[in-house]
Amino acid sequence: GDEILDGVKALLESERFGVRVATQDWHPADHLSFASSHEGREERDVIDLHGHEQILWPDHCVQDTPGAELAVDLPWERVMAIVRKGTDREVDSYSAFRNNWDPAGERPKTGLAGYLRERGIEHVVVCGLARDFCVKWSAEDAADEGFDVTVVWDVTRPVDPSSNEKVRKDLEEAGARIVDLDDLGIE
Repeated sequence: GDEILDGVKALLESERFGVRVATQDWHPADHLSFASSHEGREERDVIDLHGHEQILWPDHCVQDTPGAELAVDLPWERVMAIVRKGTDREVDSYSAFRNNWDPAGERPKTGLAGYLRERGIEHVVVCGLARDFCVKWSAEDAADEGFDVTVVWDVTRPVDPSSNEKVRKDLEEAGARIVDLDDLGIE
């Protein structure tokens, strides 16, 4: 992910954006998306969690540990809100707009759509990690919430590079515009 930091920094420093929001994975140590929470399971195994497929991840971004800290080289003073994701032990959260499925089979909203609407935002620009999960789900949910969506492709990276073609197709079908940083005139 370090290779996208310059692009993220350029976007945060740009005067083109009135509101800047970041997400932060913030998992309890026993989060059910962690392979370590399931005896006999390995990272990247897929299980059923609340009636939906759940990929098991390595332990990451555990609350109050160095691994959950935000990247130090970014201008955080320009960020107006941070959406913490994955805070509920039983619910994973890829999207900035909705959690993954909870035990009731719902995808609860994070409140981000309302926050943006209150500030007059109609267009959402998405970058970051990981292209094939958090970026994709956030962009699709933003479009579903009625926002115009742009994904800055070269300021994202996937978990699985072989997913790029499908992710691009899915994003375009959801109505997202795919650009590179240069297309926005930001260096």
